[in-house]
Amino acid sequence: MAGEIQEKPRMNFPFPYAPYPIQEEFMAKLYQVLETGKIGIFESPTGTGKSLSLICGALTWLRDFEEKTKQEEAQLLAGEINGKDTNKQLEKGITESATNQVSTGEPDWITQFVQKKEEREATQRLKEEQIRKKKREARLEQIRHNVQLKYASKRKRSEEEEEMKQLLQLSQDILSSPSESGALEPLDQGEEELILAEYESDDEKKVGNRLSEADDDDDDIEEEHVTKIYYCSRTHSQLAQFVHEVQKSPFGKEIRLASLGSRQNLCVNEEVRRMGAVQLINDRCMEMQKNKHEKKSTGEETEKKKTRVSRTVCPFYSYEHMQFLRDEVLVQVKDIEQLVTLGKEMKACPYYGSRHAIPAAQLVVLPYQMLLHDATRNASGIKLKDQVVIIDEAHNLIDTITCIYSAQVSGSQLCCAHSQLLQYMERYRKRLKAKNLMYIKQILFLLERFVIVLGGNVNQNPKTQNISEAGVELKSINDFLFLCQIDNINLFKVRNCLACNKIWSFLFGFVERYGAAGAVKIRKADQKMSGLQNFLETLNKRQGEEGELEAEDDQPKMASPLMHIEGFLAALTNANQDGRVILSRQGTLALSSLKFLLLNPAVHFAKVLKECRAVIIAGGTMQPIADFREQLLQSAGASADRIEEFSCGHVIPPDNILPIILCSGPSNQQLDFTYEKRGLPQMMEETGRILCNLCNIVPGGMVCFFPSYEYEKQVYMHWGKTGLLTQLAAKKKIFQEPKRANQVEQVLAEYAKCIKRCNQTGGPMTGALLFSVVGGKMSEGINFSDDLGRCVIMVGMPYPNIKSPELQEKIAYLNKTMPKAAGQAPGRMLIDNLCMKAVNQSIGRAIRHQKDFASIVLLDHRYSRPAIFNKLPQWIKSQTQVKAGFGPAFAALRKFHWEKKSNGEAVSS
Repeated sequence: MAGEIQEKPRMNFPFPYAPYPIQEEFMAKLYQVLETGKIGIFESPTGTGKSLSLICGALTWLRDFEEKTKQEEAQLLAGEINGKDTNKQLEKGITESATNQVSTGEPDWITQFVQKKEEREATQRLKEEQIRKKKREARLEQIRHNVQLKYASKRKRSEEEEEMKQLLQLSQDILSSPSESGALEPLDQGEEELILAEYESDDEKKVGNRLSEADDDDDDIEEEHVTKIYYCSRTHSQLAQFVHEVQKSPFGKEIRLASLGSRQNLCVNEEVRRMGAVQLINDRCMEMQKNKHEKKSTGEETEKKKTRVSRTVCPFYSYEHMQFLRDEVLVQVKDIEQLVTLGKEMKACPYYGSRHAIPAAQLVVLPYQMLLHDATRNASGIKLKDQVVIIDEAHNLIDTITCIYSAQVSGSQLCCAHSQLLQYMERYRKRLKAKNLMYIKQILFLLERFVIVLGGNVNQNPKTQNISEAGVELKSINDFLFLCQIDNINLFKVRNCLACNKIWSFLFGFVERYGAAGAVKIRKADQKMSGLQNFLETLNKRQGEEGELEAEDDQPKMASPLMHIEGFLAALTNANQDGRVILSRQGTLALSSLKFLLLNPAVHFAKVLKECRAVIIAGGTMQPIADFREQLLQSAGASADRIEEFSCGHVIPPDNILPIILCSGPSNQQLDFTYEKRGLPQMMEETGRILCNLCNIVPGGMVCFFPSYEYEKQVYMHWGKTGLLTQLAAKKKIFQEPKRANQVEQVLAEYAKCIKRCNQTGGPMTGALLFSVVGGKMSEGINFSDDLGRCVIMVGMPYPNIKSPELQEKIAYLNKTMPKAAGQAPGRMLIDNLCMKAVNQSIGRAIRHQKDFASIVLLDHRYSRPAIFNKLPQWIKSQTQVKAGFGPAFAALRKFHWEKKSNGEAVSS
């Protein structure tokens, strides 16, 4: 057996430098999982080069896979193989077909005929696909090596556009006089485009326009997706960092990469970008597209309408320009910022242009939501069939899916949507088709019933309606439908109507016309519209000077909230056992809300697992892994033998980290930070004494994590009264994590500046102490490397609020549906796992590279319990010491930092 292992060739992965052994192990395991089509859970601590390992391991596999596929296709086309030597896909299809034929008792000659026919069809498909590939590669090669060719078509299009503008202006001047005398009344002219009946065939018009624009480029429209890797992460900054790693990797010059993002990050239309809020940007973009398609479909008659002047279209939404941008994207790797710059130069929309690059791209980089949300994925043109998906920074994957498919609507939004839709229906009732009118009435009825169950009335101002019975109530989906008395309505059809006809889009134009300042005034004769202007005045209030939204609404302001409510209606179509509806009645109707809580995220992740060839779930800290394996993967139908786990150690030497679980303080007070005891004066004072002692021996920066903002504030005020704060400030300058996100960078900059100044000047002040909060702004994504984080202290255990109705419902669901593990109830395990995930993320902020060092102090005797201790990351757990008393812990910490300081001084000298 040993001889067989030695004879097995070792894979060589292209890498920008000599990889660490753990990186080689990571890439080899990754390659194996991709090759065998499995699901991998990969844990690699920050600082171990996880991104590069993912890039080089996955792209090496993709390169080998493409080469093997080319050889098989060449053999098939050359007719060199048949029967048993047929490529795997063809062999599988033929075998299945033959089996079916035999089972039906067909003669052999019929079976052979079917096989031959399938072989010919498969060969023909390969020939057509190869022709498309050659065309694409030739086009990209020309663009890559011919700078003049890059901009030749761009100049030609600019000249044509200028000529078209002149002709259009001339036509308008000629037609201006007759249109004034013979035009219909402004109301009819301006409002025809708001009638829902005219929009039913809009999708067909859109497809027709695209086809007519690209008659000579049919290959691009029907281009098949090449085998590719979808890489997704949590934030745009993380995606940008990944793309930069790709650019520096050995694959940076040859890989075809497409970066996808939100409109907020990719829009280059300044008029739209100035709207600020995400939903407003999305609404405005969709409205501009609608204007463009309607303008093209109506032909010359549209140009005769003077009201069209105010119906702007996006100058960057040009199919031809976006195709040119697509080619530029595929030629050279570009991140989001570079894509935006290119879009501005080429006058092409990066948001839609990057989507055109998806079929030909080998690596697609995109945010979580775009891949995990089914409707967004389909709208973006993402096809997962037989592709590879890598989900990085996946420690919160379960919560992310739960959040994506949960939906919440406020009483204010429900009343607003009801009023808008009612006014719209009354104004255009005679022009609407019967089916559309029926669905609008159903939607109005749904909105009214939702408001009634909250204890309100749709005909009154939600801000002034007081709710008599305040409180929170949970219902199953079916019980909620019965409570609202809407169980007789087919929500699937209503949702499809909203999605297909885009009623919210027409309400957008309706509100834009009658709600915005300076809009066309409503005729006095229309008394039924008299209250609309007053009601909609609040909808167009933009963000204040501080950039904050109205206090009573958590959701961003939008022209019509019906699109947001559509998400809630879609959520109600989930299976009854997979979710709950939370009725929150709070003071006034405006503050009350309905929320759908998804209990089973696996039901939505199942499609990703089913369609993909392989799925990689990766992160720096994935412990505890049981959540992913049981709640997400196995519940989604993945078999245990398809799931592979890989966890590597850290690149730092073992003696560069000292984790300690401290069970009692200097005065022998047991450290028990349960909710009942953590607020006791003696517990807060004992914590202060521990920090004072640590400040005397730890150089540079110390980061102290508290379980909540409220507790951090309580402790800070208590220390201020007792004088402990003054003692701490004598050794370390104290900083507090701000609650506002826009203040984080300033606090971090001052914190770093203070530590650097203390290191240079010396004196009694040895650095800085930063009070942070678990789950706050600094517990994820912030690097406290080197002197910024020589010691991380965790005060207590950040358990979630057990009294939360949502958490209680989740616990009850898991206890009912999941089996016990190691004698522990699934609900209890969930609570422990949520706590330790937060702890692991926070303490992982310190060690960031190979030569870094830090100590970690966990203040609570409960960390020593096996059920908790075993949920620490392996690279920390293996070095962790449990100290019952403060004396031995203090001695170990003093020795650790003294040796590191001495070694550092020796190296520097």
